[in-house]
Amino acid sequence: MARTQVMIASPLEAELVARIRRADPRVEVLWEPDLLPPARYPADHGGDPAFRRDRADEARWRAMLDRAEVLFGVPGDSVDALAEVVTGAPRIRWIHATSAGAGEWVRRANLAPEDLERVAITTSSGVHAVPLAEFAILGLLAIAKELPRLVTDQRAKVWPEVRQPLRELHGQTLFLLGLGAIGREVARLGKALGMRTVGFRRTQGPPPEWVDEVHGPERLPDLAGEADAVVVSLPLTEQTAGLVDRATIERLPPDCIFVNVGRGGVVDEPALIDALRERRIGGAFLDVFAEEPLPPDSPLWTLPNVLVTPHAAALSPRENERIVELFVANLRRFLDGDPLTNVIEPGVYY
Repeated sequence: MARTQVMIASPLEAELVARIRRADPRVEVLWEPDLLPPARYPADHGGDPAFRRDRADEARWRAMLDRAEVLFGVPGDSVDALAEVVTGAPRIRWIHATSAGAGEWVRRANLAPEDLERVAITTSSGVHAVPLAEFAILGLLAIAKELPRLVTDQRAKVWPEVRQPLRELHGQTLFLLGLGAIGREVARLGKALGMRTVGFRRTQGPPPEWVDEVHGPERLPDLAGEADAVVVSLPLTEQTAGLVDRATIERLPPDCIFVNVGRGGVVDEPALIDALRERRIGGAFLDVFAEEPLPPDSPLWTLPNVLVTPHAAALSPRENERIVELFVANLRRFLDGDPLTNVIEPGVYY
């Protein structure tokens, strides 16, 4: 019986490649680490951008692609490479992207619906829930406890004569925009801090564990005045783009803490900047932005009530381990002819 050809197309540790090899005897793993760019840090799926293959190595790479039916990773974490593989690798039937938000690549690659019918593309959604939720809670605490001011005072060697009390999160209302794996983990940690948790999602049904109540996104503007804190963990889709609009931001309470670990395009960024600059909300902790890298002239860099991080909240030494665990489970589904999880659908899961 011919074995399914699985190609490792992004940098991955040898022990994790071995785990994929052991997953099922119906699989043959194609892995030539010298043809992949070296990783610069743990879970660097793009690898060193200066890496180049010579003519002979490029021929070896193309020969592997021509054999592959399944790809682990998008070569170079590149939109152009994704489009090239989907349209130019004749045997490819499934690509597993190492990013949770890889649907944005599908949109930017302008893949036709028939391409996505022929080649399934899955994301690593869910594997980043723990580090992202921890990061979101860090953001809530950093703004609530006025960390930027405390760091400024420390560097200036200031010991104030009158010390101000710092805010507590206990008993406050936490809005969760998105109740996927990330939102649910934020809810669990928020409950550990004694917060009231209010979730927003498109699908109906009872609240998941750790969530006190659930509403549809259409209720967000009306309920925004109740939010002591907001955590956004939504992907960017046609349905979520601009969901947190100016009207919603203007209804947030003056001490509201705003955290975004989802996608920048979910939020009206100019409206958020206005609210922060005019002190109409308490502060923001932002890992994602409408344009990345964040332009040097963005006011977000210098606003005193904002903490900016470079889309790094999901990074974890355990990231590849979790991605491989998800991939192996999906690989068995693929081999058995069962539906895959985390499949990107055009216009729905960007």
